[in-house]
Amino acid sequence: MTRYVAIGDSFTEGLGDTLPDGSERGWADLVAAGIASGEGKPIEYANLAIRGRLLEPIVTEQLDAALSLSPPPTLLSLNGGGNDMMRPGNDMARLVGMTEQAVRRCLDAGVRVLLLSGADPSGHLPMGGRMRPKGEALTDAVAAFVSKYDLTFVDMFHDKEIQKPQYWSGDRLHLNTNGHRRVASVVLNALGYPTEAYVVAPDPAGTKSLAAELRYYREHVLPWINRRLRGRSSGDNRSGKYVAWTPITPSVSI
Repeated sequence: MTRYVAIGDSFTEGLGDTLPDGSERGWADLVAAGIASGEGKPIEYANLAIRGRLLEPIVTEQLDAALSLSPPPTLLSLNGGGNDMMRPGNDMARLVGMTEQAVRRCLDAGVRVLLLSGADPSGHLPMGGRMRPKGEALTDAVAAFVSKYDLTFVDMFHDKEIQKPQYWSGDRLHLNTNGHRRVASVVLNALGYPTEAYVVAPDPAGTKSLAAELRYYREHVLPWINRRLRGRSSGDNRSGKYVAWTPITPSVSI
């Protein structure tokens, strides 16, 4: 039986793909359902990702918990580093080193690894031009060691389709439902479960008004700055949404 565990930050938790009951779904949940459908039988799924997490706690605390699941996982997805890149003075070589060490731990434990680079939000964000070179450097460095190991790498950072506004939520930092569906379709194909690439129609909306920009800064940018100044994270006092194996049965396609 396939046992799939996902670790990471808000990207993997599914923030932005909010269901009517207020819970977050996201690409990893969709991938779990897609695997079950592709195999035609139930699988076990856990998602330990928590919004706001830096890479170090992802590859230590979350990875420890993932590898301690019983029975052990057969597939683990890893994404992280996005929150690190939004902070000044990051050591990119350290991020790459932590990622590679996490991959080695998984492979030594006999767990297949799915490694993802997150989608690039920099084109929509204030000062996003400063983030893009960091994302490029981390993605390229990780891609460089992928060939050394038996793992699957999905590069969403360079996916041009998902960079379009219609795939992003109101905060311009997290994907919306369309974005998570796009990621899920790419991941399932990479894992060997043929899935039509998810694409939505172009957004006919023109340039944003001054009032809309002011509202964006008030509702999203200023609260983020306030949390940084107070040393707080959106993920404080949160745990992963599926911390134990959860059965996923075959369902409808993405």
